[in-house]
Amino acid sequence: MLDMFLNSVRLFVAGKLFRDGRAVLVQWLKGFAVCLALLLVLGWWVSPLVGVVVASLVGGALQPLLFKDLKYA
Repeated sequence: MLDMFLNSVRLFVAGKLFRDGRAVLVQWLKGFAVCLALLLVLGWWVSPLVGVVVASLVGGALQPLLFKDLKYA
């Protein structure tokens, strides 16, 4: 299991894990933007702690949806 993880890390660092690196970046930026917006809005209007918790939960839930169509090399 550790060997599989280390191999994936090596491929990612070398830029060979995904077929289209640009698609990965675009999907990551979408998730980042949603989390940042939630964090700022809820942190400003409600509470910083609530903003962090909600943004983290939503961001974690979005990752599988955003990355479901990415192809590995």
